[in-house]
Amino acid sequence: MRTDTGQVFKLEDYRPSDYLIPETSLTFRLSPEAAHVTAVLTVERRDGIAASVPLVLDGDGLTLRSIAIDGHEPSPADFLTTPDQLTIISPPAARRFQLRIETVLAPAQNEALMGLYRSSDVYCTQCEAEGFRRITYFLDRPDILSVYTVRIEAQRREAPLLLSNGNPVDGGELAAGWHYGVWHDPFPKPSYLFALVAGDLGKISDSFVTLSGRKVELGIYVEPGKERLAGYAMDALKRSMKWDEEAFGREYDLDVFNIVAVSDFNMGAMENKGLNIFNDKYVLADQETATDADFANIEAIIAHEYFHNWTGNRITCRDWFQLCLKEGLTVFRDHEFSADQRSRAVKRIAEVRTLRAHQFPEDQGPLAHPVRPRRYREINNFYTATVYEKGSEVVRMIHTILGAETFRAGMDLYFERHDGQAATIEDFIKVFEDVSGRDLSQFSLWYHQAGTPNLTVSSAYNPAAREFTLEIEQSVPPTPSESRKRLMHIPLAFGLVGAGGEAIAHSGVEGANVEDGVIHIRKRRHVVRFSEIAERPAMSLNRGFSAPVTLSVEQQPDDQFFLAGHDSDAFSRWQAFNTLLTDALIAAFRQVLDRRQPEFSARLTELAGKIAGDEALEPAYRAL
Repeated sequence: MRTDTGQVFKLEDYRPSDYLIPETSLTFRLSPEAAHVTAVLTVERRDGIAASVPLVLDGDGLTLRSIAIDGHEPSPADFLTTPDQLTIISPPAARRFQLRIETVLAPAQNEALMGLYRSSDVYCTQCEAEGFRRITYFLDRPDILSVYTVRIEAQRREAPLLLSNGNPVDGGELAAGWHYGVWHDPFPKPSYLFALVAGDLGKISDSFVTLSGRKVELGIYVEPGKERLAGYAMDALKRSMKWDEEAFGREYDLDVFNIVAVSDFNMGAMENKGLNIFNDKYVLADQETATDADFANIEAIIAHEYFHNWTGNRITCRDWFQLCLKEGLTVFRDHEFSADQRSRAVKRIAEVRTLRAHQFPEDQGPLAHPVRPRRYREINNFYTATVYEKGSEVVRMIHTILGAETFRAGMDLYFERHDGQAATIEDFIKVFEDVSGRDLSQFSLWYHQAGTPNLTVSSAYNPAAREFTLEIEQSVPPTPSESRKRLMHIPLAFGLVGAGGEAIAHSGVEGANVEDGVIHIRKRRHVVRFSEIAERPAMSLNRGFSAPVTLSVEQQPDDQFFLAGHDSDAFSRWQAFNTLLTDALIAAFRQVLDRRQPEFSARLTELAGKIAGDEALEPAYRAL
């Protein structure tokens, strides 16, 4: 295992690899204590790189058995090997050559559970972020995309099932009770998406017909005896495939899609191309004992890993600093899927609760970092709530700013322009600028600047002038790595609510750009004036939690009660009631500390009863 965690990796130090590996052929001869891996790599020197430039491949604790270049064993002076690196000091003069590497692994002894390991008699891999280098020497970085062909050999009694990425293309019997299977993935992918599973597993099968009429064979593999618990996961997978076609125009591209769910998988879930691997707690559900939350969680995680097929696999990350490009975007996609499958309001409230409970404290603590960090010592430490959950909120804000139609046009352009590439956040932002004609440079600070912005809001109503004024001031608290912050572009969705619960119309607005119910906060201070307002409205701010900010609002309890009972925005209505309830609980707690009998507001109790009994509201929403 790597111990060089003292090295600091910096975004500004990125440079393309001098070499590419367009084709990778792997042969595994599996054994618990001595698995032999033969890698045949087609290596290509990048244009403009001199033949004298060494080829340096990554490794991690590897044992090299043999090496050959274009079929010939190099002299000891031509290469240098350590357990963590293989350097071809004098590569061939030809721009393209073949490198054959044989390593030997001990899967049963691999307690790191990265690379190839064996647990509960099942061979399994985990290669994100840097696990592939524990299998063979390679350019183990996400911008090296290669077409993989994989041959797996094993004793049939030990491993009757042999799975890898892509489509099965060959298989058969070998001598002495061994057998083999060959898989080919025609889509170039980075090494972190390589996967192999071999063992004795049960299976449920189904199929899905894509938008263009292609039939895809679906399989979910589980530990024997658990097959009956995988039915809901299969249904969720098929709904995910259909939804991605309808919502994003993304059709599945291989002939098979497999999921493996085992109890010992250490990463929760992993989106390997065509072979997703899960810990089985995210796949299995007993209809008799599982809760609604269990089913919702399985549905969301199945969808998330499937959606990575396009946002993560077909378009991957140039480097690990771009992790939010695949994760934040895919979290947004799985959130939208779940919202369409269930209650959109309840789902949104759950998302915000998670963000406030996990990401906001991260932004406010010593480990605060941007959605796209600028440096790291260990990439595995950056699979954080900021990268995932705040990253999703940034994508949602793009959707809010541009609107659904333009956002979809931007996503279509993203898929068209960057399919088969390793992309960056700048590439992602650029497609939305191109389809909308907007300058999103200030908005992109959400990717580059740590911290949770705060908006301080006050209001005034002038009945004589029929004018309602909002004064909004933004600030971003300092974080450990940034004492001075730049002003953000914050899309603040709002509503002006009249006495009957209706939206109050206005004839004009000054002081900020206001579009489709969204105030675009770009300066430190905005004074926003709404004209021809016939009555003093109640302010409904950050509707739908349009921006991941905190609000400091001068608002009377009467307004909170009114919004909790009448706001047409489900999130803001819940927020108003939640604020009232929180204040009441704090007041009651203080009364207890003062050795007084706590008193609860009859008005609040009555409001809670009205909400609970309002059959116009979804049952799940009333239960919150």
